[in-house]
Order: sequence, then structure tokens, then C-alpha cells
Amino acid sequence: MEIITPPKSDDGRLEDRLIVGVAQIAPVWFNRRATLNKIAQCIGVAAENQCQLVVFGEALVPGYPFWVELTDGARFNDEKQKKMYARYLDEGVIIERGDLNTLCELAKKHSIAVYVGIMERAPDRSGHSLYCSLVYISAEGKIQSVHRKLQPTYEERLVWAQGDGNGLVVHDLEAFRVGGLNCYENWMPLSRTALYAQGEDLHVSVWPGGLHNTSDLPIFIAKESRSYVIACSGLMRPEDFSSDTPNRDEITENCGPFLANGGSAIASPNGTFLVEPVINKEALIVAEIDHAKVRGERQNLDITGHYSRPDITSLTVDRRRQSIAKFTD
Repeated sequence: MEIITPPKSDDGRLEDRLIVGVAQIAPVWFNRRATLNKIAQCIGVAAENQCQLVVFGEALVPGYPFWVELTDGARFNDEKQKKMYARYLDEGVIIERGDLNTLCELAKKHSIAVYVGIMERAPDRSGHSLYCSLVYISAEGKIQSVHRKLQPTYEERLVWAQGDGNGLVVHDLEAFRVGGLNCYENWMPLSRTALYAQGEDLHVSVWPGGLHNTSDLPIFIAKESRSYVIACSGLMRPEDFSSDTPNRDEITENCGPFLANGGSAIASPNGTFLVEPVINKEALIVAEIDHAKVRGERQNLDITGHYSRPDITSLTVDRRRQSIAKFTD
């Protein structure tokens, strides 16, 4: 895995600086344990490079559902699709079972915070539906938030359930306040605003991979929010499907050399790329960011602060975890 490091600035105060890692890696597709082991190794590499935060792509564990658009996934009541979904469900992450315990232990050992995209198999919603969840693990090794994607995109709706507002929270990390969203929900202005209003100044966007997603949106969000923006993408190539992948030949027949070509990047609060999108390879981007840059850019635009009019327009956010039943014993 290549390490990509932009030049560091010697300006500013030490207490304003944060070293972030953006891990652009492929999953061991349809294999939860093997993918978690790969992520664990990458956390170690990020720690060796003095990262205080490392981010992994959307649905990385156990991988994005690439099969849907390549195997006639919209066919109703189809046995092939049922088998694929059942296998996908088997490989989902059950947080309550302790599936992320090793990552939590590594975060604590290395004093590094982690954002990781998972397919969450949620016992509180029957245990047979999957949520595209972005999990934040603190540098103390504690799971601080699990954000279930609010609105799955297009074919994702065939395999993912709708999330809720419970994970629309931000976290203090050194001088910064960090929050995150999954993939296309980064286009949802009210969801972004829910994070901005909590003082977010480091925005994490995670993606399955694709330069078409990250060539412009991180710049737009940075200009809008005057924050640093991390775009962390996955990578997927035909050779990343193991030989025992169900319907492997059909999936890879027409997919080209990349199902996801990466595109991970970091944008600065002034709306320029600190790190241009990286494509076609596994890499760890390691960059130092400076909170003073955020404060400077907020001088003329702070859209939930001095450049807002809550007396005229305001946002209401329901952060209760949704449930179908309430029990009184």
C-alpha cells in the first residue's frame, strides 16, 4: 500500500494541528473477518505514520453490493438474489456481538480515532435487515456513534434499509470537531447542516469508490462549510473477488477493470484540494491539517453562526433511534 503525504506547513501553533489518514483499500469481498483483519493492519500502518484519525470507505465491511446492478438485481422474488442477500446478511457486522472489538482495542492501543463504514446487521431492527453505517471509534477505544445512512441510493434500496438521525452527531478530536456522512447523503443539505450546527469543522464523507463522486463535491462542501473535508473511497477490481464469490463470473463479466476506482481526497477550508483525488490504487493518504485555517475562513462565512438567520429559517433534527415496538414489562 502506497503512502501519500503532501508537504507539511511549519506555520501555526502545534495545538492547532491534526494528522489524518485516509485509507483507500479494497475489502476482502463478502468476508467480514478477513476485511476486519485488513483494516486492523491498516490502522497499525496509520499509527506508525503518527495519524490521530484514520478513515475507511463506505460499506467496506464486508463490501459494497456491486452484484445488484450486474446480476439483474431488481428481479422480484428471485432465488439467485435471495441467496446473494442471505450470504451478504451472514457477513454483516453485529456490533453487539463484539465484531468491532479488535478495532476498538487497536484504537485505544495506538491512541487513534477511527471512522469505518460497515454493513450493520442490527438486532434492534429484527437482525435481518442491513444498514449502511458509519461508525466512529474514539482514541480511547469507545464506539461513540453509529450513523445509519438516511437514504440508500438507487439500487442500494434493494438490499439496504433506511436509517435514522441517531448518528447525526459530532466528536471533539484535538482542536477539531469531526462528523461524517455516507456517500450520496453528503448531497443532502439539511443533513450537512445538522452537523454544521454542532460546530463541525472536519467533515468526513465516505464512498464505495469513484472519481465521479469526489472530483467536485468535497470542494463544494469545503466552500460551503469553510471546513476541511475528507473524501474516503474504497477500491474494487475484478481480482478482488475471491474464487468462492457467488455468481463471480456473472458479476465480473461486464464490469471493466474497476468497479470502484477510488478517488480519495482532502479539501481545505478555502475550497481547494490539499490532496487531489487518488485513483486506481490502494493507498494511505497522510496529511497534517491546521485548525487556524478553519478559523480564518469562518471570518467571512459561518453558515450556522454569524451568516444565519434562525429567526427566519431553522432546522429540527430527530436523533431518536427508530424502533418498531416499545415494550412495557
